[in-house]
Amino acid sequence: MARASAASAFRPVARPQMMMPAAMWAIRSYSSANGLTREVVEKRIVDVLASFDKIADPAKITPTATFSKDLDLDSLDTVEILVAIEEEFNIEIPDATADEIKSVDQAVEYILAQSEAS
Repeated sequence: MARASAASAFRPVARPQMMMPAAMWAIRSYSSANGLTREVVEKRIVDVLASFDKIADPAKITPTATFSKDLDLDSLDTVEILVAIEEEFNIEIPDATADEIKSVDQAVEYILAQSEAS
């Protein structure tokens, strides 16, 4: 019984065929294009906004919608939305830039300009 548990303690975490060589990671990280289209980015941002419970009418979420006027979000809500967008696209939006993003379209433009967005 002790041998079985000791043997299982030394099993590899991942099977060898599932592990990527380090060279493959280096190639992938230097890819130049993020492969995101405007339509894909718009849809993902609209989905993030639609899941936000403080937006009373999801029908108001359009590519031209502003966070404060059209969606009735205050500044803290906007910060929460931008954090959710950061998580969705695996990026970090600098504070100075985040202060300038006030609409869905501006968020889309920012994401499209980021080569590291995924």
